[in-house]
Amino acid sequence: MQASPTTTPAALPFGEPTPLGLLGLSIGCASLLPIAFGMIPSEPARAAAMFSTAAWFCLLFGAGCQFLAGIMSLANKNTLGGTLLTTFSFNWVMNWYALSEASQGRAVDATVVLAVDVTFLLVFVVLTYAFGFFSKLLFFFLLDIDALYVLRIARHFVAPTESLHATLGLGVAVATLILMAIALYIAFAMLVNPSAGRPVFPIAGPMWMPKPPPSPPSES
Repeated sequence: MQASPTTTPAALPFGEPTPLGLLGLSIGCASLLPIAFGMIPSEPARAAAMFSTAAWFCLLFGAGCQFLAGIMSLANKNTLGGTLLTTFSFNWVMNWYALSEASQGRAVDATVVLAVDVTFLLVFVVLTYAFGFFSKLLFFFLLDIDALYVLRIARHFVAPTESLHATLGLGVAVATLILMAIALYIAFAMLVNPSAGRPVFPIAGPMWMPKPPPSPPSES
């Protein structure tokens, strides 16, 4: 999620915005964990309050921080990171909408959600490969998102009354927890390591190296 190596930091209009997006993502994930792990109160009023509260955290932090970080990344000529953060920010707006509807006792259309989840999975599989050229940790960060969407899609085809549905739901919750943890770690590394002048939060190198550019033809 770094800027292009050919762009010097002094020429960039903004500081590195990725930690902002990752911290917003982690806070959005945290707000979803009580619901994902089934800690929903039995009283309708308290359940509605839980859904509504989580909805606003998703909108302000999950969507807001990632949108702002994405726009700044694009301004910094970071197309890959900016595209990911900006696109994902709108998905958090949809999380806000779905939770707001749930707080009113309504559900979003499952067929539309399934179609979008399949598309998101395709997008994230490709981006997982792309981010592997930057860092192993970013690769596993995206791989966890892939797993989360696979579990979400699988749950669409299982009846809520079946035990497998609850198992898949638990998998989604665990994947969300892991996503929050990795996002926090990467954000801390990007914020603390430059300040400390040493790798307080070590980050491994690329998963794979890009193909070197062809050598210019030698003059005869």
